[in-house]
Amino acid sequence: MLSGQDKVWIHYRNDIIASDVTSAIFLSAMLRHNALHRSYVHHLEIIDLQKYKVLKDPVKVRIALRERMHVPFVFVTGKN
Repeated sequence: MLSGQDKVWIHYRNDIIASDVTSAIFLSAMLRHNALHRSYVHHLEIIDLQKYKVLKDPVKVRIALRERMHVPFVFVTGKN
C-alpha cells in the first residue's frame, strides 16, 4: 500500500498483479517488450564503426543495445 491509499491488487492474466487496468496494460507491454528483445538479441549483431568492432556474442549485444544506441556510427544489423 502506498502512503495510506487503500488499493486492491488484482491478479490479471500472465501473472500480472496490478491495482488498476492502466498499470496492468503498462506492465504487460513492458514484459512483452523485454521478452521480445531477450529472444531477438540472438539474431542481431552490433557494428561499431568508432571502435572498429563487430559484436556477435548475445551478452555483449544486449549490453551494447542498452548502453551504446545513442552513440553515432553504432549500427544494429541482422545476422542474415
